[in-house]
Amino acid sequence: MLIAGLVVAAILGPLYVRRNTINPTAARYGIGSAVAVLGAAVTPLAMGQCSFAEHSSGVDKLLGYLLMFGGAWLALMGARIFWDRADGKKKGDAAFAGEIRAGGFRLGLWVPWVLLSPTLIILLVFLYFPAAATFTLSTKLTRLGAPKSIDVCFTNFTELLITDPFKLVAYPLIAIALIYGARFWKSRSEPGSASRKGAEVAAVIAMLSVFVALYAMFSPGGGGQVAYRPVYINTVIISVGIVAFGMIGGLAVAYLAFRQIRGGGVYRTLLIWPYAISPAVAGVLFFMIFDPTAGIFTHTMDVWFGIDVPNYRESAVLAQSSIILASGWKILGYNILFYLAGLQTVPLEQIEAALIEGASTWQRFTKVVLPALSPITFFLLITNLTYAFFEVYATIDFMTKGAPAGKTSVAIYEIIRVGVNNGDLGRGAAQSVLLFIAVIAITMWQFRTSGERVSYGGS
Repeated sequence: MLIAGLVVAAILGPLYVRRNTINPTAARYGIGSAVAVLGAAVTPLAMGQCSFAEHSSGVDKLLGYLLMFGGAWLALMGARIFWDRADGKKKGDAAFAGEIRAGGFRLGLWVPWVLLSPTLIILLVFLYFPAAATFTLSTKLTRLGAPKSIDVCFTNFTELLITDPFKLVAYPLIAIALIYGARFWKSRSEPGSASRKGAEVAAVIAMLSVFVALYAMFSPGGGGQVAYRPVYINTVIISVGIVAFGMIGGLAVAYLAFRQIRGGGVYRTLLIWPYAISPAVAGVLFFMIFDPTAGIFTHTMDVWFGIDVPNYRESAVLAQSSIILASGWKILGYNILFYLAGLQTVPLEQIEAALIEGASTWQRFTKVVLPALSPITFFLLITNLTYAFFEVYATIDFMTKGAPAGKTSVAIYEIIRVGVNNGDLGRGAAQSVLLFIAVIAITMWQFRTSGERVSYGGS
């Protein structure tokens, strides 16, 4: 089975060279094939070919092939850097970089590395080494405080997925086919036509199919598998809610606060203050507000309006909404700060021109202000997603502790619950690796989709 993967890598190497290099010579084809084989062989050989053993399942073999493909791809990307330098290929920011280098001193190549060495050492010790240790730990069965551990290969990962390898391959391929089909339809349709509108609707459905495919790939539980599908659903609902509430609310408040009013500086400073509060404190504050017995909100609704507010910890919708509200409020000040800075860069002459043309307030906002804010919106989208994935544990732990029935147990909460509270370090590490891969994939997806629609002034 390992040989089959190496043969595929040897074939993919020349294909990558042909597609991604300017001068695809015979020597580069051979080097590409060799580099791909070496990259694909590193991880399986280091793990003792455990994913291709006789007792391994079909999902184990599939993950082994995916790891080989990733190793081959990374190796080819490294080789491509040298080929681009040999061909004199310049990136899009070469002109800007040239402006910086034009007045610089001629120093040896070792000087930048010496200057960067403190930062590189800190990154190596506190980031890269722990990350590598987490990857290693995810392939072991180990308990917190246990003196020994045993290798379990990909078992900590496969128990999170469905057991049918053919479905695991089919679901993402269907989603990818829908995405490229929608793009092809859009490229063949005329702007403003009914076909173009249909293609845009199909593009949205194709993107949503990715989330559906992931939902189908995760295990619902039973038969020795971990019920990770509910965790995925909770993570999507709460993360999307936090990002939507934080960004839309931040833009709305910043747009109102941008107006020239007396004491505006103090008012804007007070709006930004919530960002200085930690997620744990935000959880405590909203716990005190919504507590069913002594909360300010429940007491006010009962005394003033005679409304008996239900216990939010007993309702999945209310519990998830409370987490979204608390976490969104926490990051609201961060978004307000950036949007206030962005609104100062909106060209006034464009707003005045739109006003002269008879554009309404909403038209000026959507056609002039929003496009000018697209770089900041793109940046905030990435940072808000990162916050929603990683910084909500303390808020959930103080407010709901995953209740009711695990409906607020998101990925990061499940990682700490399994890895720290239950002491199952191997399973916790595997789930953290899965979350890491998901964040990287979403970030790359945002750069390839939303990043293409970002417009920068003067470009």
